[in-house]
Amino acid sequence: LKNLEAGHLPEVNEAFAKSLGVKDATVESLRADIRKNLEREVKFRLNTRNKQAVMDALLAKAELDLPKASVQAEVARMIESARADLKARGMKDVEKLPIPEDTFRPEAERRVRLGLVVAELVKANDLVAKPDQIKAQVEEMAASYEKPEEVVRYYYADPKRLADVEAMVIENNVTEHVIGKAKVTEKQLAFDDLMGNQDAQG
Repeated sequence: LKNLEAGHLPEVNEAFAKSLGVKDATVESLRADIRKNLEREVKFRLNTRNKQAVMDALLAKAELDLPKASVQAEVARMIESARADLKARGMKDVEKLPIPEDTFRPEAERRVRLGLVVAELVKANDLVAKPDQIKAQVEEMAASYEKPEEVVRYYYADPKRLADVEAMVIENNVTEHVIGKAKVTEKQLAFDDLMGNQDAQG
């Protein structure tokens, strides 16, 4: 090792903004772009936390007899997904790999139980995903891409992709419904905790 130099942060100017592909290539537009992306990410993280808390609460109160066929079908689906993931990672002969069903059964039961509870809430309170909600969700997800209109077309070109968005909207509707009915306690959360920046806590 002959030479060691400290890294230098680039000067935040129009040239730097232009190098990042920012439209108008001004410092102001760069800052606006960063703010918009951070706000979008914060909203997503908060929604995810709230949704998880609601789903956990619903599961805690759900006492259901689970259809064995539904649980078994979910176990089979999870095993198939695991095999596909291993195959995508380059593993060969994954079809012959023995995967114990018991490994997936607890999560399969959780998913089936949650699915039944959510379905009942949706039916009882008309929480189905409306076309305008699906459209708004697709546009929101597409907004972070360079060509959002292409992303929108990508989702609407495949019924399965659109069905995934529909399921997401239904979960959002259920979350909002439960939070609206429940006694909610607000909690302050540090930005680094929300974003999962463990290094910032050291």
